[in-house]
Amino acid sequence: MRRGRVFIYLALILLVALAGAFLFFKNQSKTTEEAAAPAPALVEIVIAQQSIPQGAEITEDVLGSISLPEGTDFGVMFRYDQREDQLVGKFAKYPIEQGVVITQPMIGEAGAIASTGPEWVNLISPGMTAISIPTSRLSSVAYGVADGAHVNVIACFLFVDIDSGFQSILPNRTAFVSQSGFKPSEAPSLSASVSAGQTSEESGSAQGRVELDPTFQQPIYIVPAEDQRPRPVCQTIFQDVTVLKLGNFPVEGEQVANQGEEETPPAQGDTPPAPDAPDIVTLIVSPQDATSLTYMLYGGAQLTLTLRGANDTSRVETEAATLQFLLSQYAIPVPAKLPYGPEPRIDALVEPSLENDSTQPAQ
Repeated sequence: MRRGRVFIYLALILLVALAGAFLFFKNQSKTTEEAAAPAPALVEIVIAQQSIPQGAEITEDVLGSISLPEGTDFGVMFRYDQREDQLVGKFAKYPIEQGVVITQPMIGEAGAIASTGPEWVNLISPGMTAISIPTSRLSSVAYGVADGAHVNVIACFLFVDIDSGFQSILPNRTAFVSQSGFKPSEAPSLSASVSAGQTSEESGSAQGRVELDPTFQQPIYIVPAEDQRPRPVCQTIFQDVTVLKLGNFPVEGEQVANQGEEETPPAQGDTPPAPDAPDIVTLIVSPQDATSLTYMLYGGAQLTLTLRGANDTSRVETEAATLQFLLSQYAIPVPAKLPYGPEPRIDALVEPSLENDSTQPAQ
């Protein structure tokens, strides 16, 4: 029995030794093959050694190179050894930043550059268009909607009831019609005269309605005490819209003039003039949205921008905000008519005046 066990142990030890030797030699052969494998060949590709403005001629001193493996797709790139034949003397269609690989769509002949337009048109994706809308400090998140920001657009409207035939605001004005019809003792009249009743401000009285007085149980005719109050409504109309520019784009003539003038530093003790606050913002939208925005601009809508997060591409379905929606959504009760009230009388909500309101914050 003991001899049998000894032979079994020896056999196991021998198998483990053979397996270890096999793995050792296999790894050694792999290492030798990897060491013997030749390094991939590198190809020098042209890059911008310094920033190249749009429309500038490409010269030898603005070009540099980087090395890429031979298997890279060089379809639209330029090899560094061919730069003089293919690149030098061409013109940049778009602004090319330093370190960017120069490709064929970025360059062209002098005549082709003139048709590409200003440099910011390259920021507009195909199928999209840019439109400008008025803005203010309140409607632009305190001017936080800088170039390249993503925003939502909220539109607010005022609606009134109108007469569909006259296309005028209700209620209509009343007038008197005389000398119409036939009288037995007189010749028939084929014409009628219309005269409007006179009020303190406008000719004609506003059309009212008949109601039954609850005390005397007599019908009375009542007219409105003021003009019809418009009913506001607000809704988010566009989401995840890109801001192309906050403020005015530079005009070519102004750019040339500014480049030729040297800025005069302010005298010691003088405060430099504050820059003009932007009153316009340009958005990148679809052609249909641009048409809708144009209608809203001329239709009296008030537009407000809200700033989105940098990586937020979500879409949230919103409900239009009306007085009825606010009362029900936020459980706001309509105040009851009580036999007492505050003194002094409150007809408008006025923000309290604070001591520091007149003090300008330090810049």
